[in-house]
Amino acid sequence: MRNFVQPGRTLTLPAPAAVKSGDGVLIGSIFGVANGDAAPGEAVDLDVEGVFTLPKVSALAIAPGDKVYWVATDKAVSKTASGNTLIGVATTAAANPSASVNVRLNGSF
Repeated sequence: MRNFVQPGRTLTLPAPAAVKSGDGVLIGSIFGVANGDAAPGEAVDLDVEGVFTLPKVSALAIAPGDKVYWVATDKAVSKTASGNTLIGVATTAAANPSASVNVRLNGSF
């Protein structure tokens, strides 16, 4: 197949801001987890599929299977859809309060 480019599980894009390895990164409608550090504008590899432990809004209980959204201003996961970007589903429970939750990224936009 001559038009195949790549599997697409990892995308290389310019970092929108300073990025640390493991950070959640939102570029337009694309959400991924950074594989390494990058300065603004530098190329950064983002995993857009898989299960990752991500920071969450502390005062929020999340159950396995809940849809989760990225709150760009907080750089954290929430269950609030309004104004946020759907990134996947929770694969573990996370109590209120707690700092993180495991999320299966949806890999589509």
